[in-house]
Amino acid sequence: MRSFFGSVVVAAATVAAFFAFLGRDTTKTLDAATGNETGPWSTAQVAGCLGVLLIVLVAAVLLRVHPLLAAAAMTVAFVVAWTVAAAASDETGLFLVGAVLIFLGLAAGTTLVALLTRRLTHR
Repeated sequence: MRSFFGSVVVAAATVAAFFAFLGRDTTKTLDAATGNETGPWSTAQVAGCLGVLLIVLVAAVLLRVHPLLAAAAMTVAFVVAWTVAAAASDETGLFLVGAVLIFLGLAAGTTLVALLTRRLTHR
């Protein structure tokens, strides 16, 4: 039961981190010199979100939530939150490509971090 409830907490914390750092910012910036549009997120916002997610995942594994369950909960929760936010502002449908790429990257990254954390703590 610890892993189930732990994964629910990981998912909730992941969604909270997404919306705290990234979900509310939709403003893009136009560079007058080049005409390029950037944003909506700054490097600091993405780094902050990543840092919080890393802390949540490592803490979950240290609290004995199964590493693969914690990684899966974080991946699914983040992808769903990102997809909902992206779909609201995308008229092209390309947000689905982004969702797949984010899923693949997060699945690999969270699995690696969770398994490494477990391995290092079991030594």
